[in-house]
Amino acid sequence: MTRIRSTDPDDPPFDDEIVHVPITEALDLHDFAPREIPEVVEAYLEAAWEKGFREVRLIHGRGKGVQRARIQSLLAKVAHAHSWGDAPAERGGWGATLVQLQDPENPQA
Repeated sequence: MTRIRSTDPDDPPFDDEIVHVPITEALDLHDFAPREIPEVVEAYLEAAWEKGFREVRLIHGRGKGVQRARIQSLLAKVAHAHSWGDAPAERGGWGATLVQLQDPENPQA
């Protein structure tokens, strides 16, 4: 869950609308403002871990690699992120990051 920016140009940058992000094996970050991404990623990874996911894919796009670098830097601070790296070509290549989450049954693994 996170706040999202309104599509109405007359609204302030954030409104009080809560968006429920479906917890699936992938999260497309293109719909979020860059300043929202850290909060969204952290909340998504926590929820995915609680649901028992062991691997998720964060789709950030290729561009110049700025979002990729920000996300991969953020993952170093996320408690349940065990390891991560660029997705294979058939799953987005360097436009997506695969995150291995800790095993909820064995967090030390």
